[in-house]
Amino acid sequence: MTLEYTGRLDDETVFDTSRQSVAEETGLAEAQPDREYAPLTVEIGDEQVIEGMEEGLIGLEAGETDTLTIPPEKAYGEPTDENIQTFDTDELREMLGGQTPEEGSYLEAQNGRQGEVVHVDREVVRVDFNPRLAGETLTFDVEIVDVN
Repeated sequence: MTLEYTGRLDDETVFDTSRQSVAEETGLAEAQPDREYAPLTVEIGDEQVIEGMEEGLIGLEAGETDTLTIPPEKAYGEPTDENIQTFDTDELREMLGGQTPEEGSYLEAQNGRQGEVVHVDREVVRVDFNPRLAGETLTFDVEIVDVN
């Protein structure tokens, strides 16, 4: 199935889209200059998209449009304390080649997950590895381009 989509948060912030025009209007294109905006092709049942989107796409036909509202439990889940990791400041500084991370900056873990530095002091650095959209209800406007 191939579709065009725009994803919004409850406050109407667009966090993702397949449409170049929407990306330009909302500043996403500027924030991600290397990204290519094009229709998304998914294989239903392959878990390529979040559970709630996959469920919402079942049964839609080419040419149809729909709005899918996806609660956190069918999207990126709720944020958990287990996803906030504490590092020894000196050890982390060594791993980062002598740099001390700043609050608000992002680190990439060895498994590729992105984490936001939420606390820094002389002893410890805390990094939040919860998904950026954890705890959010997501709304997707979808338009089915093709069903194969």
